Amino acid sequence: MTTIKDSVHDYIELDETAAALLDTPEMQRLRDVRQLSTVQLVYPSANHTRFEHSLGVYHLACEAVEKLEVEGELADRLRAAALVHDVGHGPFGHQTEAAIERHLGRHHDEIEWLLAETDLGSVLESQGLEPDAVAATVDGRGPLGELVSGALDVDRMDYLVRDAHHTGVPYGTIDHARLLYALRIVDGELALEEDTVATAESALIARTLMNATVYRHHVSRIAGALLDRASERLLADGHVSPERFARLTDAQLLATFADYEPTADVASRLRERRLYKRAIWARRRTVPDRFVGLEYDRVRSLEREIAAIAGVDPAVVVVDSPSEPSSPESRARIVVDGDVRRLEERSSLVAGLDACAREMWRLGVYAPDDELEAVGEAAASVLKIEV
Repeated sequence: MTTIKDSVHDYIELDETAAALLDTPEMQRLRDVRQLSTVQLVYPSANHTRFEHSLGVYHLACEAVEKLEVEGELADRLRAAALVHDVGHGPFGHQTEAAIERHLGRHHDEIEWLLAETDLGSVLESQGLEPDAVAATVDGRGPLGELVSGALDVDRMDYLVRDAHHTGVPYGTIDHARLLYALRIVDGELALEEDTVATAESALIARTLMNATVYRHHVSRIAGALLDRASERLLADGHVSPERFARLTDAQLLATFADYEPTADVASRLRERRLYKRAIWARRRTVPDRFVGLEYDRVRSLEREIAAIAGVDPAVVVVDSPSEPSSPESRARIVVDGDVRRLEERSSLVAGLDACAREMWRLGVYAPDDELEAVGEAAASVLKIEV
């Protein structure tokens, strides 16, 4: 049996299927896709990759399968799905996902096509696994698919602990061992046993704090917005096909930006950490509802309107309006007095954390240093925000 030393989980043992899957080009590509993408511009040690995260998710899935006493083909499928769950990510992970969805209509969890067209599918079939069933599990469908993609899945358990470890931020350190120990199968679905409300709440607290300090840090958001605009320019101009774009690594995407004149400035800004700055950084209560969670075309229209009023090139105005915050963990099922309930029905913390997440929400408008004042005044006028 192959054994790999991991910085978070110590030694990870690979079964025959996992070892074969790791040797495919599709899995090896994940060595060159950072787990936290532009967060590295804030936390320099956050250089860990989707590859090592995938190993961690596989390891936790193995422990969960053993704890739940799942056997046979279903156990094999869950382990395999956990290992390949991130193989559909494009370069820079979530920060190019919107551009890929706009041009391919495909989310990173939808990997049927990838298993059908690459060595991954052949390996799965050689191990007696049906690629479509594995793909469904990655997407949270099928028997116990929520173990891989659900309210309290092994993906979340690994990335919170791993991201906290590599950034040096302690807030993501959850008791994942206790969560795994508390898992039960009730009526064919996953639930946490009684008296584990506090353990489930810890994951909710951890993600709320990691959002505030790591995942939604304004520097990373600005860099991610620049990535999205440059990615859209590459794809809209046909400089690179959507299919090719989705399979690039982080370094390959930056090189592609650098080689194309309309996106070369973004490449140099990202490499030199010479980012746009905040012209507007507005709290949720100050932003009209109609400007929250905007569709892409509406965002670009607002950017052109702001640029016209400010007298600047629309390319130097970036509007960043996230959707309303949500807490998937609050939908986790937990056994209470013999009945299965949602965590949000049992936990008094959920409402408070939802309010906290809403308080941390910000609408951003970004621009280069020399355009900040003009863009800020124009954005405040267009978006009806008092500054």
